[in-house]
Amino acid sequence: MTTTSAPPARSGARVRVQRFGTFLSGMIMPNIAAFIAWGFITAFFIPTGWTPNEQLVQLVDPMILYLLPLLIANTGGRMVYGVRGGVVATIGTMGVIVGTSIPMFIGAMLMGPLAAWLMKQVDKIWAGKIRAGFEMLVDNFSAGILGFLLALGGFFGIAPVVTVLSDALGAGARFLTETGLLPLASLVIEPGKVLFLNNAINQGVLTPLGIQQAAQDGKSILFLLEANPGPGLGLLLAFALFGVGIARASAPGAIIIHFLGGIHEIYFPYVLMKPILIVAMIAGGATGITTNLIFGSGLRAPASPGSIFAVLLQTASDSYVGVVLSVVLSATVSFLVASLILRASRKKDLAALEAGTDKFGSSVAQNAENKGGESKVASLLGTDTATAVRIDTIVFACDAGMGSSAMGATILRKKFADAGLADVTVTNVSIANLDETADLVITHQDLTARATEAAPQAQHISVENFMSSPKYDEVVALVKSQRV
Repeated sequence: MTTTSAPPARSGARVRVQRFGTFLSGMIMPNIAAFIAWGFITAFFIPTGWTPNEQLVQLVDPMILYLLPLLIANTGGRMVYGVRGGVVATIGTMGVIVGTSIPMFIGAMLMGPLAAWLMKQVDKIWAGKIRAGFEMLVDNFSAGILGFLLALGGFFGIAPVVTVLSDALGAGARFLTETGLLPLASLVIEPGKVLFLNNAINQGVLTPLGIQQAAQDGKSILFLLEANPGPGLGLLLAFALFGVGIARASAPGAIIIHFLGGIHEIYFPYVLMKPILIVAMIAGGATGITTNLIFGSGLRAPASPGSIFAVLLQTASDSYVGVVLSVVLSATVSFLVASLILRASRKKDLAALEAGTDKFGSSVAQNAENKGGESKVASLLGTDTATAVRIDTIVFACDAGMGSSAMGATILRKKFADAGLADVTVTNVSIANLDETADLVITHQDLTARATEAAPQAQHISVENFMSSPKYDEVVALVKSQRV
């Protein structure tokens, strides 16, 4: 099997953290709709909501205490061991939930995968040894007994431990908030986002703690630490005005995708091409957090994706001024800092551009070189070999499977349509959900190593930017050549 565009070597620790974040995201993201629904219910029906209702407000507690953790546990169980794993995960998590009085999201994220893994190991014990006709009996009772034991273990073991852990994390968050140190979180969050560690930070820490805060106070500032679109907006505005080359030309489109669509990954390449710009992101992020601290503002539920629309829809009724100001001020600060950096290096960047070494457009420059016959993509995709595997199914993959990869898939579908190629399937999924059906997998270069592990049978292409990679044209040309 041919593999295209071999990814550069990545830190093992970084890949493991990314993988862990992806797994957490895989449990949370499919259930974001339930979080949004819960957010709307609280927004409308709690005593301080838009339309208080004594009957419908009774939905709030059961949803956050039972529905949301059980959905997460079931999804985590299914990821490990299919439907059977999901069922046992749900049973075990029920014990964790009943064993405490706080929303048990961290417990669900622990018990869900653990229960499914144990079910998988138990099934292996008598796999192939059951007498014909007794399979259903053994399967049902083994799952039932294991679920029973896990529910007890969750009640007496995991619930107390996770309660202590949640209390400690919550106390840490309160300490940072009350002492005004929370803006320092930007020192970790902003670099983490650019390194694609945002899922581990957001889904593993901020969302569970935020949900607990929102259940107690009706809102949480923690939902805004990673989701605030202001810093990215300021960065992209700076590139639109003071950038050079492809970065400047693509920035206006990236603004729409980032600020309105909520796809934050779109601005990561702009930071990576000039790493000092992380200072602008940290300054912008810290400004947004400080503003929300001053105004005591927060969101009712996670804003996912981090679009300004999602942020405003989840904003608590008493927080609109603070949240809007946090977005505006964080964008302003990141814009000013990024502009200074870009202006300071403009001559150097223009000279580099004239010399054909525009970092952001490196793939474009590589494409120009590829026209001379040195394209890795062309050779690895097999345009010069009769043994190339026919490409019928192309899959874009990213961490969540519904953000930047969706945008890339849309662009490539349009290119196929323009080329008159109607028999190629182009979809987008999370890396965790890659399977053997993909002929070609397209990922961001930082994620290709994991995608290759998940779908080793497929050809793989790495891109720097899902929105503007010239490698798409090469893929279209290859597919077209295979159908002549």
